[in-house]
Amino acid sequence: MKEIRKKLERLIGERNQIKNQIKLVRNDIVSLKNSLYQHEQAREVIREVGIKTQQLLQYHISDITSLALESVFDDPYQLKVEFVQRRNKTECDLLFVRDKIEVDPMESSGYGAVDVASFALRVASWSMKNPRSRNVIILDEPLRFLSEDRQAAASQMIQELSQRLNIQFIIVTHEEVLTQYADKVFQVSIKNKVSQIKSTEHEKI
Repeated sequence: MKEIRKKLERLIGERNQIKNQIKLVRNDIVSLKNSLYQHEQAREVIREVGIKTQQLLQYHISDITSLALESVFDDPYQLKVEFVQRRNKTECDLLFVRDKIEVDPMESSGYGAVDVASFALRVASWSMKNPRSRNVIILDEPLRFLSEDRQAAASQMIQELSQRLNIQFIIVTHEEVLTQYADKVFQVSIKNKVSQIKSTEHEKI
């Protein structure tokens, strides 16, 4: 009888231990379910913030770039910005649109339009930085493929962007027309292997 009683007590103890373990597991399940719900809610918030951020980026980038193109060309392209998922990463596609026809900027649009768009994209990128770097952008021949008859309009576009965004552009160029709306021009020449610099200030147009 003693052995049976001992065995019974041992079995009762094991049963109670199993019950306690089951209770702990159930508590863990409840806790994990709550944690899963919170993570799902957080993921949804992050997704919504991501979508809104992409929408703001799309508007900001396409707005500045399209305005720049409209300032220079009579029949300009509009810039379309698309965020797409590739290889589990978000990538940004840039397309030119005219008359509802989409084209790859590097293949079908002409390098002058690409130069203007590239210039505007650099400005848009700078304007989105937080905190921003110093309000100065230095560029070397940024519009080298732009035809001469469009350079005066491009010069005015650069001036307008400078005034609207409170940013200074320092541009190296061989095209004199591009300096038409510049506040100050430095002409560099070489004489007897010595660089000579002549400074001129333009009247505000």
